[in-house]
Amino acid sequence: MTTPPKMQAVEQIPLDLAGRTAHGREDFLIGPGNKSAVDWIDRWPDWPAPFLILSGPAASGKTHLAAVWEEQTGAMPIRPDRLLSDTAEHIAHAGQHLVLDGVDPWLGERTAETALFHLYNILKEEKRTALVTMRMNPSAAAFEIADLASRMRAAPLAAIAPPDDTLLASVLIKLFSDRQLAVSNDAIRYTLPRMERSFAAARDIVIRADRLALAQKRGISVPLMRDVLAAMQTEPL
Repeated sequence: MTTPPKMQAVEQIPLDLAGRTAHGREDFLIGPGNKSAVDWIDRWPDWPAPFLILSGPAASGKTHLAAVWEEQTGAMPIRPDRLLSDTAEHIAHAGQHLVLDGVDPWLGERTAETALFHLYNILKEEKRTALVTMRMNPSAAAFEIADLASRMRAAPLAAIAPPDDTLLASVLIKLFSDRQLAVSNDAIRYTLPRMERSFAAARDIVIRADRLALAQKRGISVPLMRDVLAAMQTEPL
Protein backbone atom coordinates (compact mmCIF):
# COMPACT_ATOMS: atom_id res chain seq x y z
CA MET A 1 0.00 0.00 0.00
CA THR A 2 1.29 3.49 -0.88
CA THR A 3 1.91 5.77 2.06
CA PRO A 4 -0.13 9.01 1.88
CA PRO A 5 1.99 12.13 1.20
CA LYS A 6 1.43 13.69 4.61
CA MET A 7 2.52 10.48 6.30
CA GLN A 8 5.70 10.42 4.23
CA ALA A 9 6.58 13.92 5.37
CA VAL A 10 7.03 12.81 8.96
CA GLU A 11 8.64 9.37 8.49
CA GLN A 12 11.75 10.75 10.16
CA ILE A 13 10.61 12.62 13.27
CA PRO A 14 13.59 14.54 14.72
CA LEU A 15 14.04 13.89 18.43
CA ASP A 16 17.20 15.98 18.77
CA LEU A 17 15.30 19.24 18.30
CA ALA A 18 16.82 22.69 18.08
CA GLY A 19 15.74 24.71 21.06
CA ARG A 20 16.51 27.15 23.82
CA THR A 21 15.50 27.47 27.46
CA ALA A 22 13.53 30.31 29.06
CA HIS A 23 13.31 30.67 32.84
CA GLY A 24 13.87 26.96 33.29
CA ARG A 25 11.07 26.03 30.88
CA GLU A 26 11.32 23.27 28.30
CA ASP A 27 13.15 24.01 25.06
CA PHE A 28 11.51 26.29 22.55
CA LEU A 29 11.06 24.27 19.35
CA ILE A 30 12.31 26.00 16.20
CA GLY A 31 10.93 25.26 12.74
CA PRO A 32 10.33 27.05 9.43
CA GLY A 33 7.16 28.71 10.73
CA ASN A 34 8.83 30.48 13.65
CA LYS A 35 12.47 30.75 12.55
CA SER A 36 12.00 34.33 11.33
CA ALA A 37 10.52 35.35 14.70
CA VAL A 38 13.44 33.73 16.54
CA ASP A 39 15.86 35.59 14.26
CA TRP A 40 14.22 38.90 15.23
CA ILE A 41 14.63 38.06 18.91
CA ASP A 42 18.30 37.24 18.35
CA ARG A 43 18.77 40.46 16.39
CA TRP A 44 18.14 42.61 19.49
CA PRO A 45 19.31 45.28 20.28
CA ASP A 46 19.56 46.07 16.57
CA TRP A 47 15.84 46.66 16.14
CA PRO A 48 14.85 49.54 13.83
CA ALA A 49 12.04 50.75 16.13
CA PRO A 50 11.26 50.78 19.88
CA PHE A 51 8.57 48.12 19.44
CA LEU A 52 8.96 44.64 17.99
CA ILE A 53 5.55 43.11 17.26
CA LEU A 54 5.46 39.34 17.82
CA SER A 55 2.33 38.02 16.10
CA GLY A 56 0.91 34.52 15.88
CA PRO A 57 -2.08 32.30 16.59
CA ALA A 58 -3.06 31.00 20.02
CA ALA A 59 -0.56 28.61 21.63
CA SER A 60 2.01 29.26 18.89
CA GLY A 61 4.81 30.04 21.35
CA LYS A 62 4.56 33.83 21.62
CA THR A 63 4.62 33.86 25.44
CA HIS A 64 7.46 31.36 25.55
CA LEU A 65 9.53 33.34 23.05
CA ALA A 66 8.77 36.55 24.96
CA ALA A 67 10.10 34.84 28.10
CA VAL A 68 13.27 33.93 26.20
CA TRP A 69 13.72 37.62 25.37
CA GLU A 70 12.99 38.62 28.99
CA GLU A 71 15.78 36.34 30.17
CA GLN A 72 18.11 37.57 27.43
CA THR A 73 17.59 41.27 28.12
CA GLY A 74 16.35 41.55 31.71
CA ALA A 75 13.12 43.03 30.37
CA MET A 76 10.21 43.61 32.72
CA PRO A 77 6.87 41.93 31.91
CA ILE A 78 3.94 44.36 31.96
CA ARG A 79 0.33 43.20 32.14
CA PRO A 80 -1.47 44.86 29.20
CA ASP A 81 -4.46 45.74 31.40
CA ARG A 82 -2.19 48.31 33.06
CA LEU A 83 -2.64 50.38 29.91
CA LEU A 84 -6.12 51.19 31.27
CA SER A 85 -5.05 52.15 34.78
CA ASP A 86 -1.46 53.45 34.65
CA THR A 87 0.18 56.31 32.84
CA ALA A 88 2.72 55.63 30.14
CA GLU A 89 5.37 57.29 32.32
CA HIS A 90 4.61 54.94 35.22
CA ILE A 91 4.76 51.87 32.99
CA ALA A 92 8.00 53.08 31.38
CA HIS A 93 9.65 53.32 34.79
CA ALA A 94 9.03 49.61 35.48
CA GLY A 95 12.16 48.56 33.60
CA GLN A 96 14.71 49.49 30.99
CA HIS A 97 13.07 47.15 28.48
CA LEU A 98 9.49 45.85 28.57
CA VAL A 99 7.29 42.97 27.44
CA LEU A 100 3.55 43.45 26.85
CA ASP A 101 2.18 39.98 26.20
CA GLY A 102 -1.25 39.82 24.54
CA VAL A 103 -2.39 43.37 23.78
CA ASP A 104 -5.23 42.39 21.39
CA PRO A 105 -8.14 42.92 23.87
CA TRP A 106 -6.99 46.47 24.58
CA LEU A 107 -6.71 47.63 20.99
CA GLY A 108 -9.78 49.70 20.24
CA GLU A 109 -9.84 51.07 23.82
CA ARG A 110 -8.91 54.73 23.53
CA THR A 111 -7.48 54.98 27.06
CA ALA A 112 -5.27 51.95 26.55
CA GLU A 113 -4.21 53.05 23.09
CA THR A 114 -3.31 56.51 24.40
CA ALA A 115 -1.03 54.96 27.03
CA LEU A 116 0.52 52.63 24.44
CA PHE A 117 1.11 55.52 22.04
CA HIS A 118 2.86 57.62 24.70
CA LEU A 119 4.86 54.58 25.83
CA TYR A 120 6.10 54.10 22.28
CA ASN A 121 7.26 57.71 22.14
CA ILE A 122 9.00 57.50 25.53
CA LEU A 123 10.90 54.38 24.53
CA LYS A 124 11.84 55.88 21.18
CA GLU A 125 13.19 59.06 22.79
CA GLU A 126 15.17 57.11 25.39
CA LYS A 127 16.40 54.47 22.90
CA ARG A 128 14.72 51.64 24.77
CA THR A 129 12.69 48.70 23.50
CA ALA A 130 9.53 46.70 24.13
CA LEU A 131 8.37 43.34 22.79
CA VAL A 132 4.62 43.46 22.12
CA THR A 133 2.78 40.20 21.42
CA MET A 134 -0.60 39.85 19.75
CA ARG A 135 -2.63 37.31 17.82
CA MET A 136 -3.63 39.71 15.06
CA ASN A 137 -1.34 41.20 12.50
CA PRO A 138 -1.30 44.96 13.24
CA SER A 139 -2.47 45.58 9.68
CA ALA A 140 -5.75 43.82 10.53
CA ALA A 141 -6.34 45.51 13.89
CA ALA A 142 -9.03 48.21 14.30
CA PHE A 143 -7.24 51.04 16.10
CA GLU A 144 -8.95 54.05 17.64
CA ILE A 145 -5.88 56.27 17.42
CA ALA A 146 -4.46 56.76 13.95
CA ASP A 147 -0.99 57.76 15.16
CA LEU A 148 -0.69 54.54 17.16
CA ALA A 149 -1.91 52.51 14.19
CA SER A 150 0.77 54.00 11.94
CA ARG A 151 3.52 53.27 14.46
CA MET A 152 2.38 49.72 15.19
CA ARG A 153 2.01 48.91 11.49
CA ALA A 154 5.44 50.38 10.70
CA ALA A 155 7.15 48.48 13.54
CA PRO A 156 9.10 45.35 12.67
CA LEU A 157 6.85 42.30 12.65
CA ALA A 158 8.04 38.90 13.86
CA ALA A 159 5.27 36.60 12.66
CA ILE A 160 4.82 32.98 13.69
CA ALA A 161 3.17 30.92 10.95
CA PRO A 162 1.09 27.77 11.43
CA PRO A 163 3.40 24.76 11.95
CA ASP A 164 4.50 22.36 9.25
CA ASP A 165 4.27 18.59 9.74
CA THR A 166 7.74 18.17 11.22
CA LEU A 167 7.34 20.92 13.79
CA LEU A 168 3.79 19.86 14.65
CA ALA A 169 4.99 16.29 15.19
CA SER A 170 7.78 17.58 17.40
CA VAL A 171 5.34 19.65 19.42
CA LEU A 172 3.07 16.65 19.97
CA ILE A 173 6.02 14.55 21.12
CA LYS A 174 7.17 17.31 23.45
CA LEU A 175 3.70 17.83 24.95
CA PHE A 176 3.33 14.11 25.60
CA SER A 177 6.82 14.03 27.10
CA ASP A 178 5.95 16.95 29.38
CA ARG A 179 3.23 14.72 30.84
CA GLN A 180 5.60 11.73 31.02
CA LEU A 181 3.57 9.87 28.42
CA ALA A 182 5.25 7.60 25.90
CA VAL A 183 3.91 7.99 22.37
CA SER A 184 4.81 5.94 19.32
CA ASN A 185 5.67 7.32 15.89
CA ASP A 186 2.67 5.35 14.58
CA ALA A 187 0.34 7.32 16.87
CA ILE A 188 1.91 10.61 15.76
CA ARG A 189 1.71 9.69 12.07
CA TYR A 190 -1.93 8.71 12.49
CA THR A 191 -2.81 11.99 14.24
CA LEU A 192 -1.07 14.54 12.02
CA PRO A 193 -3.18 14.34 8.82
CA ARG A 194 -6.41 14.20 10.83
CA MET A 195 -5.94 17.15 13.19
CA GLU A 196 -6.36 20.91 12.89
CA ARG A 197 -3.06 22.50 11.85
CA SER A 198 -2.37 24.53 14.99
CA PHE A 199 -0.45 24.46 18.26
CA ALA A 200 -3.70 25.01 20.14
CA ALA A 201 -5.15 21.84 18.63
CA ALA A 202 -2.00 19.90 19.53
CA ARG A 203 -2.31 21.03 23.14
CA ASP A 204 -6.02 20.10 23.19
CA ILE A 205 -5.31 16.64 21.74
CA VAL A 206 -2.60 15.85 24.28
CA ILE A 207 -4.78 16.96 27.22
CA ARG A 208 -7.63 14.76 25.99
CA ALA A 209 -5.33 11.80 25.31
CA ASP A 210 -3.84 12.08 28.80
CA ARG A 211 -7.30 12.11 30.40
CA LEU A 212 -8.57 9.19 28.32
CA ALA A 213 -5.46 7.08 28.86
CA LEU A 214 -5.67 7.64 32.61
CA ALA A 215 -9.40 6.94 32.80
CA GLN A 216 -9.21 3.76 30.71
CA LYS A 217 -5.69 2.70 31.78
CA ARG A 218 -4.54 2.60 28.15
CA GLY A 219 -1.33 3.62 26.44
CA ILE A 220 -1.06 6.38 23.83
CA SER A 221 -1.76 4.25 20.76
CA VAL A 222 -3.40 4.63 17.36
CA PRO A 223 -6.75 3.31 18.67
CA LEU A 224 -6.67 5.76 21.58
CA MET A 225 -5.82 8.68 19.28
CA ARG A 226 -8.70 7.60 17.01
CA ASP A 227 -11.04 7.84 20.00
CA VAL A 228 -9.62 11.24 20.98
CA LEU A 229 -10.05 12.73 17.50
CA ALA A 230 -13.57 11.32 17.23
CA ALA A 231 -14.54 12.84 20.59
CA MET A 232 -13.19 16.24 19.52
CA GLN A 233 -15.80 16.35 16.78
CA THR A 234 -18.66 16.46 19.28
CA GLU A 235 -17.35 17.19 22.77
CA PRO A 236 -15.84 20.51 23.88
CA LEU A 237 -12.81 20.32 26.17
